[in-house]
Amino acid sequence: MTSRSVAGIHPARRDDIADLVTRRPVPGPGLDQVDPFLFLNHHGPQVYQPGNNGLPFGPHPHRGFETVTFILEGNLAHHDTGGHESIIEAGGVQWMTAGSGLIHAEVSPPSFKQAGGALEILQLWVNLPSQLKMSPPRYTGVQVDGIPAIPIAGGQGSLNLIAGTYGDLTGPIPSLTGVFMSTVRLTAGARIDLPAPKERSVFLYVVSGSVSVSGEAVNAWHLVTVRDDGDTLSIEAQSDAVLLFGHADPIREPVVAHGPFVMNTQAEIGEAIRDYQAGKFNGTGPLRGVGQ
Repeated sequence: MTSRSVAGIHPARRDDIADLVTRRPVPGPGLDQVDPFLFLNHHGPQVYQPGNNGLPFGPHPHRGFETVTFILEGNLAHHDTGGHESIIEAGGVQWMTAGSGLIHAEVSPPSFKQAGGALEILQLWVNLPSQLKMSPPRYTGVQVDGIPAIPIAGGQGSLNLIAGTYGDLTGPIPSLTGVFMSTVRLTAGARIDLPAPKERSVFLYVVSGSVSVSGEAVNAWHLVTVRDDGDTLSIEAQSDAVLLFGHADPIREPVVAHGPFVMNTQAEIGEAIRDYQAGKFNGTGPLRGVGQ
């Protein structure tokens, strides 16, 4: 087992959305993507006062990729034109395959708008290869009690297994492209070698705290890129820390993005816009508004 070396450390840039504190490590200067991981928004942590407007992500379309939303604190109401509705509480995850296209909204439930509270959410975009971009849309929402919490680092940490396998356990969300996805919590002083199979793209973002990765210090709100020169990641927690950790096969195809659409060519982007305008993303019908 050989530890991968660090290729780069990339800060998340502040880019607030309305009153929602937002940081984005990718895309950013010098880092377009970590193929197939396209985009990460880190919302919060922050505290909303009673009588707030909640999350600002009203109905909007997607095509050609998947969104994975991690609710670290607070809660999130989802509804889409595929007929899926849910309210995911703290510790839960939702994984939506936009595929051929749908319209969804991610908003705060009425109870959160009324009472306020702490909120912290991550949203990751995962690309799909050309042969899967027009897959039928699907959605899986999992509450915290449906996600295996695996003790690691000699009991000084835990790995919440969302997709893929770790040891003899499998995460609750099946991935179309074999993505491994997890959140990792470590206490100060914990050491762990996480699996990072060769030829896979590794996605590692420090949500909070500070760690060293293969001997290099990485603080909160930084994304780490690593070289393909080993099959593990050696991590030591310098303080209590939370990490977003995943890996996947790179797609190695052209990426043409236009707002909420991610395709392979500009012509496909034009087709996505026309299809959306023609109502072809409407699926089973209009959104019913669980968060209204």
